[in-house]
Amino acid sequence: MSQLAARLVPARFIPLSRLAVLAACLATPTAAAGQAEEITFTGASVLDPGTSGVVTNATVIVRDGLIVSVEAGGEAPAGARVVDLGGRYLVPGLIDAHVHIGDLGSARRALMSGVTTARSMGAGFFADVGLRELFRSGAFAGPEILAAGYHVRPRPAEGLFLDEPALSDLLDRDVRGAEALGRVARAMLNRGVDFIKVNATERAGLPETDPRKPFFTEAELSGLVAEASGRGVPVAAHAHGDRGGRAAVAAGVRSIEHGTYLREETLRLMLERGTFLVPTIAVVSDLTLPGGDYDDPTLQVRGRHMLPRVRETAAAAHALGVPVVAATDTGYGPESVLRLSHELIELAGIGLSELDAIRAATTVAAELLGVGDRTGRVAEGFEADLLVLDRSPLEDIGQYQDVLLVMSDGVVALDRLDFRADEPGGRRVP
Repeated sequence: MSQLAARLVPARFIPLSRLAVLAACLATPTAAAGQAEEITFTGASVLDPGTSGVVTNATVIVRDGLIVSVEAGGEAPAGARVVDLGGRYLVPGLIDAHVHIGDLGSARRALMSGVTTARSMGAGFFADVGLRELFRSGAFAGPEILAAGYHVRPRPAEGLFLDEPALSDLLDRDVRGAEALGRVARAMLNRGVDFIKVNATERAGLPETDPRKPFFTEAELSGLVAEASGRGVPVAAHAHGDRGGRAAVAAGVRSIEHGTYLREETLRLMLERGTFLVPTIAVVSDLTLPGGDYDDPTLQVRGRHMLPRVRETAAAAHALGVPVVAATDTGYGPESVLRLSHELIELAGIGLSELDAIRAATTVAAELLGVGDRTGRVAEGFEADLLVLDRSPLEDIGQYQDVLLVMSDGVVALDRLDFRADEPGGRRVP
């Protein structure tokens, strides 16, 4: 059980180990085949983050992977498969804007927790590009992946040189200057990435690094942004320290990832430039705890200092009007105890309303990713990326810890709405 969640909502937390077992047992044959169904949800309490209210007793028709209609008290089409939600809440699938998913098992774990879209912020051997293409081909149910490939940093991962041996002259030396950075960026762009990820400061998750230390100058970052924007690709900047973060914002990056030590003047510059903040608060909490993605005494000490600062920064950004986006910064690996629901709990804890926290993982995240015209809402014409929750997340944001149904592009990937003892695995009867 996540100690973070235990501190925040001890009476309502659903152990992740149990949810993982359920997910493994209950993935439907439909999801495995990757075929979208025509389904009509009736008796739904529809929460569309694009509006401010809840439509009760709603009928939602899904066909060919899209939401065809949302109507209060509507009728189900003749012959349609009908799922009566009995007042349960139908909400958009979650968007995790910062993940490190590099294999199918991790992608499935993310999906089973309610993530239907994810932005990869680093995966070796361009595994995220491959996952994106598998999803587009219909080979698996999701989540949809937006890929960034490798980090652009002074010492790129060894895998980059195995994938791109033409960069061999940059091996074992610092990648600095506009020309070298441009070459690394072009290698990524030629692989068809959706974002460029640059490390503007050192990492927090390694004991020997200092997350405040900047890596690149504003001029270097500006050249990188120009290289990517020339191909229509935005840049996201990992930045904990203020100096590196401010240089990245001034250079024109689309988002700052983490932003732990950003000062008010940098936040105001972000507001002026329309830069998004992806604070990943819950993963900093994970630093402080044994197990999970991190388990190191040095990091536990560091995390205890960073956690109040990143909470303070995110709260200040929200108060100023800087768009705040929810993300986990996890790889959804077998040892991960972190889910996007924990970040929503954190966002509500620093002062966002429950609706604003939900928007941070739906409509605002979709805007950051450039997919706001097709996902993140329960509305006609949008992709059928949908979740079912037992109770209102506007009253208890912790409901996202216990997802009852996951639909990705019209494919039911997880169905825990009803169980029958005479069905293998207790699977719900279609």
